[in-house]
Amino acid sequence: MANIMIRRGAAGEYVFYLPKRDLEDTITSMEFDQADKWGGEIKLNNGGAYYVDPMPAPPRLPISVRARRMDAAE
Repeated sequence: MANIMIRRGAAGEYVFYLPKRDLEDTITSMEFDQADKWGGEIKLNNGGAYYVDPMPAPPRLPISVRARRMDAAE
């Protein structure tokens, strides 16, 4: 599990930041992005995928959360 930060970019898109690797990328899709559920599987522009435990409502951004990389064993 890694600590990541999610914020809004200048164009209104979600931006993913992983401080440990200094990785910043645009989020291309999020499994749940509704008024009653937010999070789940996140896909990045570079092809990476992470999982954030779903929250009952969209959080106030920026937010730091724990995420699990989907395509790697931990």
